[in-house]
Amino acid sequence: MLTALVVVFVVAYAAIALEHPLKINKSGSALVSAGLLWTIYAMSVGDGHLVGEQLGESLMATAQIVFFLMGAMTIVEVVDAHNGFDVITSRIKTTKLSTLMWLVGFVTFFLSAILDNLTTTIVMISLMRKLLAKHDDRLFFAGIIVIAANSGGAWSPIGDVTTTMLWIGGQVTSLAIIKAVFLPSLASLLVPLAIVAYMLRGKSVQGPTEDVADTDHSSVFERNLMFGLGLGILVAVPVFKTVTHLPPFLGILFGLGILWIVGDLVHRNQDESSRESLTLVHAMSKIDMGSLVFFIGILLSVATLEHAHLLTALATWLDQTVGRQDVIVMIIGVASAIVDNVPLVAASMGMYSLAQYPPDHFFWEFLAYCAGTGGSILIIGSAAGVAAMGLEKIHFFWYVKKISGLAFVGYLAGAGVYLLQYQLLH
Repeated sequence: MLTALVVVFVVAYAAIALEHPLKINKSGSALVSAGLLWTIYAMSVGDGHLVGEQLGESLMATAQIVFFLMGAMTIVEVVDAHNGFDVITSRIKTTKLSTLMWLVGFVTFFLSAILDNLTTTIVMISLMRKLLAKHDDRLFFAGIIVIAANSGGAWSPIGDVTTTMLWIGGQVTSLAIIKAVFLPSLASLLVPLAIVAYMLRGKSVQGPTEDVADTDHSSVFERNLMFGLGLGILVAVPVFKTVTHLPPFLGILFGLGILWIVGDLVHRNQDESSRESLTLVHAMSKIDMGSLVFFIGILLSVATLEHAHLLTALATWLDQTVGRQDVIVMIIGVASAIVDNVPLVAASMGMYSLAQYPPDHFFWEFLAYCAGTGGSILIIGSAAGVAAMGLEKIHFFWYVKKISGLAFVGYLAGAGVYLLQYQLLH
């Protein structure tokens, strides 16, 4: 049984990692993996009641993450439909490329901590198209946006899927992860940002000559209201969890309901054609359901390995072979540049128990940093990178040549800051 489980998971993992060459969506591979693994496990154990209980337990943990992400994605789509992000992006104005690089880097860093790194990347790259005419300039900015978005998401419980998983799973708490990972994440951005800004010194911004047509159907009041309310709900969810001790998915669904009612009241007097694109129903049709299905498949797949005690055995082997926790976590971070960081973190959560490493332990905090920022090293290593690749037609080897080294230096700098900070504070 154990051999069959490992073979199926490795093959599925390879299919996920090679999604683009194979042209097979990773969500399909993840769902087939989950189905096969649970079937093999159930047939081998032979106790339907026990397997049913374990599957129900795994499904409950998976559903909490999926419901949270669904609510957060919908809120972001509603804000974007009202052009709410123009509140921030319209204020980015400068004539120097190096100054623009600093502004874009910091806005992306903090925006991705509130939204998520994928949405922030799309918003900021869309902004660059309005500000920069030269494709070569936009490529460099896209590379830095990917690094900044992944760095910004790593230190926030709602900014990156992997950090959100650790937060919902109880491995980290809101304030602790912010305090522990903020400075390392900032360092992982500042180092590559400083290098690129130095390379761009003396160059001026060349904006596009054509005017962009305004297709906005919402008023300034509606734009500001939905932006403020949407971001307020996202920021309030960690507070909701801390105060009520209820799971985050309930807080995000509660906030989604408030936003839904407010939106319906604000647009109730508009005609149907103008109102349709601004509704919550329309926003739900635009969220990335493929990603949500992928999370369901991969989390249920990893849960099978956990129940079969394979992950515990792997953790024991790593401890005996490598020994050092910091090296193990840094290896996981670099590996997340090659394969998806979601299954890596899910596997780590199954490998190491909360009894062994309690909440806010060094291992979990450092894992949040490494898995979150390590994906920047290759453009296929994160959702933000894949989005940038599609939007600006970035070639894999161009990114390796121009950006990967910067991202790796930033990754090491942030890791050094975290380890130094941990030594000083503990």
